[in-house]
Amino acid sequence: MSRVKPPQSPSTPDEIEQQLYEALQRADIEALMAVWSDDDEIVCVHPGGPRMVGAAAIRASFEALFANGAIDVRPEKVRRLQALNCAVHSVQERVNVPTEQGPKAAWVMATNVYVKSSRGWALAAHHASPGSPREAQDAAEAGSTLH
Repeated sequence: MSRVKPPQSPSTPDEIEQQLYEALQRADIEALMAVWSDDDEIVCVHPGGPRMVGAAAIRASFEALFANGAIDVRPEKVRRLQALNCAVHSVQERVNVPTEQGPKAAWVMATNVYVKSSRGWALAAHHASPGSPREAQDAAEAGSTLH
């Protein structure tokens, strides 16, 4: 499956992540698919959903999401780990959901994995899980121990 690539390759994982969230906010399926790696084994998991492998499955899932309109999602409190040609971002996503009482914030905890090739940085995996308002404060900031 051919995918449109951005006009110039992103030079950092942060740039490709910005393109990802802008595409979600515009419900732009072509721009969204352009951030993904060309690798056949790209993976996406939406909150509570199954694992989707490959561009066709990922595209279909986002087309279904975009059928309801753009996704008002903003990355917050990004934690970054980068080594050579791989970067992992742990992202707290704030999703503004329209309700009868007005917009309400929902939280999603996501992990975005970026890989670098000769074409530049690209998204290889996006794994999202439901979050809660409590997660608006990081465990590290709260001083709690997980293990």
